[in-house]
Amino acid sequence: MAESYFLLAATFIPLLLAPVAYVIGRRAGATAVTWFSFGALAISTGLLFIPTMLLHGGMTSYVETYKWGQFGDFGLRLDGLALPFALIIYVLCTVLAIYSKPYMIHKIMEDMPGHGKAGDGSSSSSSSSAPSHSSSHESPGHGGGTMMLLSPEQKQYVNSQMGLYFALYLAFSMGMLGTVLATNVIEFYVFFELMLVPSFFLIAFYGYGARRRIALMFFFWTHVGAVVLLLSLLAMGFFAGGYDFATIKANAGNIPQQWLALIVFGLVAGLGVKLAAFLLHIWLPYAHAEAPTPVSALLSPAMIGIGAYALLRLWLELLTGSYEQYSLYINMWGLATMIYGGAMALMQDDIKKVLAYSSISQMGYILFGLGSESILGISGATMLYVSHGLGKAVLFMMAGSIILQTGTRSMSRLGGLAGKMPYTAVIAFIGALTIMGVPPTSGFMAEWTMFNGALQTAAHNGDWFRAAMFGFGIMATILTSAYILWMLKRVFFGKIPEEMAHVKEASPYITMTMLVFAALSLTIGILPDLFLNPITGYIQGMFAGHENVLPLPEHSNAAIEPAAALGHESDGVSMQEGISAQTSGNGGGT
Repeated sequence: MAESYFLLAATFIPLLLAPVAYVIGRRAGATAVTWFSFGALAISTGLLFIPTMLLHGGMTSYVETYKWGQFGDFGLRLDGLALPFALIIYVLCTVLAIYSKPYMIHKIMEDMPGHGKAGDGSSSSSSSSAPSHSSSHESPGHGGGTMMLLSPEQKQYVNSQMGLYFALYLAFSMGMLGTVLATNVIEFYVFFELMLVPSFFLIAFYGYGARRRIALMFFFWTHVGAVVLLLSLLAMGFFAGGYDFATIKANAGNIPQQWLALIVFGLVAGLGVKLAAFLLHIWLPYAHAEAPTPVSALLSPAMIGIGAYALLRLWLELLTGSYEQYSLYINMWGLATMIYGGAMALMQDDIKKVLAYSSISQMGYILFGLGSESILGISGATMLYVSHGLGKAVLFMMAGSIILQTGTRSMSRLGGLAGKMPYTAVIAFIGALTIMGVPPTSGFMAEWTMFNGALQTAAHNGDWFRAAMFGFGIMATILTSAYILWMLKRVFFGKIPEEMAHVKEASPYITMTMLVFAALSLTIGILPDLFLNPITGYIQGMFAGHENVLPLPEHSNAAIEPAAALGHESDGVSMQEGISAQTSGNGGGT
């Protein structure tokens, strides 16, 4: 039983306070529930930073374990692998809570019975007819000024809907964090499904277009993928004699070979749906494009990347011995996803659909790195989650800002907005550089590390096929730059349409929150070791003794090997290092 509760509190505070947020929204209004939700998430993020600092102080992992039942123990673990995912998830959730206020007030008022739907930015508003600017634009991007014009009954409706939104938002945040901290496959699955339910309702209640149909499509695809995943998880636990991660890893050799192939297939297929990888991506362009923008900025940067975390944790770490024989297929699948997503993004006129297909392409980059069969490539793929989370959040927030200020998301109707929205344009450009992998943003170090690992494997093995895939992967970065720059040109440059003469900069709620993520991308780009050292150290420990997975180059090993060795030697051993919680170095870490 753990004696410290940092991770437990960080995980469950948002869930426990979700009903309170609903009540505050109904009784005290939108501003009160916004800052209440932000405060709850900020406290949880602060609690998460305490074990994070301990990891950077030399600890291999921080684990809290609680007796559960016949399925093993309920545990929460922060280590070099969970660290980047957990931090990015909660930082995104915390900052986007503030961004949500003006956007969701605007959206709820548009959906209010009898208020009309002008300028809602939905797919229908992207038709050939000119956008209609109604009274919803009397105070564009602020919401509060327009609320003053509402009747008491209408204000109560908006406040009630804001309360419900933030209650679902807090539950969604909890599900994502719990998934990456879980130490038991059943616990993992429970959290995995818990993040699906509130996200379904967020799309169904607050989305655009045929939102209920799209929410059902999203639920069906992701739930079917989760069920396929569950079958593999149950089989792993059955043959290993337990459902805890440590038990499965220690007894992975007991899984029959004929079952191992089916288990790996189930893991990859189930998680491929969450990643929206090529052929399993059908749901994503609809769900991400039609979700309200704050939710899109969590679905794309945070939620779908959890599929990559699960591949790392459930397959590469627990079933390490099966990795080499399937890695090439993952590499090929990633390349196909990169090219397909980039090509489709280049053909879109809807700015949110450009970003939705871009997310598919970015998940392809991660898969490409996971299949590289090198520590560098896998570390770069993990770092790409951080980079994509920050860059894509900025770009989705930029899209939401444009929807609020212009009433449309059709790029053919936009242009010249850099003169009207200069802060948004500059911040969006930093987000674009992050996605394109241009220094000094975090995207450069992530992509450079990932591609370096892919090239290392091709050169070391003399494998012409991997070398060719590396070349096509580099060409895919040109495709990424093409659709990103084309989007920026159409939105921010050229002649501004006459109907956009009224446009002005968005609310500080929006521009300042965008700036936070842009600043983080630049900071991590300049100081990448904040994430790279824990990641590479842990992954080096995961593959210790596996000669077919190429180690870090010699000049990197001196800094990484001591930490990796420490984590590897402490595999399965509980210890206490300056804190009262149980810690273990299962699989390595730094």
